[in-house]
Amino acid sequence: MATNIPYIELANGVMIPQVGLGVFRMDDEQVLNSVKWAIESGYRHIDTASFYDNEEAVGKAIKASGIDRKYLFITTKVWNNIRGYDETIAQFNNSLQKLGLDYLDLYLIHWPAAGFEENWRAMEDLYKAGKIRAIGVSNFKAHHIEQLMKTATIAPMVDQIETHPYLQETDLHEYLQEKHIAHESWSPLGAGLNKVVDNPVIKEFAEKYSKSPAQIILRWHIQRGEIVIPKSTHESRIKENIDLFDYHFDLTADEMAKIATLDSDKRVGADPDDKEFLEKSTTYTNQNNAK
Repeated sequence: MATNIPYIELANGVMIPQVGLGVFRMDDEQVLNSVKWAIESGYRHIDTASFYDNEEAVGKAIKASGIDRKYLFITTKVWNNIRGYDETIAQFNNSLQKLGLDYLDLYLIHWPAAGFEENWRAMEDLYKAGKIRAIGVSNFKAHHIEQLMKTATIAPMVDQIETHPYLQETDLHEYLQEKHIAHESWSPLGAGLNKVVDNPVIKEFAEKYSKSPAQIILRWHIQRGEIVIPKSTHESRIKENIDLFDYHFDLTADEMAKIATLDSDKRVGADPDDKEFLEKSTTYTNQNNAK
């Protein structure tokens, strides 16, 4: 099935689909089903991580889809327990083997835990060797990127950060634009935890456009120029989450401004400046906090 999902051009010219499927907190069976439904619905962008402990299931689902590899955009991430140049190379190769791929489209440092400079040095070399088409970071604030650039020779092409109407990250959004770093949103719908989909403003626009509240929020992200990776294990919602590009479905400038007023600095995930969290996160290996 062909879709009209637009692409964003990264700083190095690589094109990334603006909407992808996230697979955080999915078990293997959920991954196999969700990736299957997503690819059948027209998704070509899948986002996973070593931390999610489901890269192997993503790889199986990709293989089962029968889609030519060159049409897919696959992202994974290096977790905080991996620090050091050689360790990063080994972790990358492990992820690649689990995914059943011979190259990655995007590799990210998952969080700015201490020592991320050595992760980046390894990623630069993997990028130069043609093993990764683009490299980036996740959960980095502007000061983390500034710290990285003291030793980096290649700037991140993507920063994947928590973003939704209750946490709009406007200053960081503008910083990323200035630096030609693509803004990618994780938890674009607030992970179902902060009930942003129940906000009266969002519901009002949903009724006006005959769309779901989730589609209004995703459309808001799209019009801000962000990449979004909504997660779902339901076939109907997976399809709904890319039904954002209808003729006449554009939020007006006034509507975008009204959603901007909802910003309240409410996180559903950890703060990237939470040093206690970052230190603790280096002691476990996956989303079940296993050692």
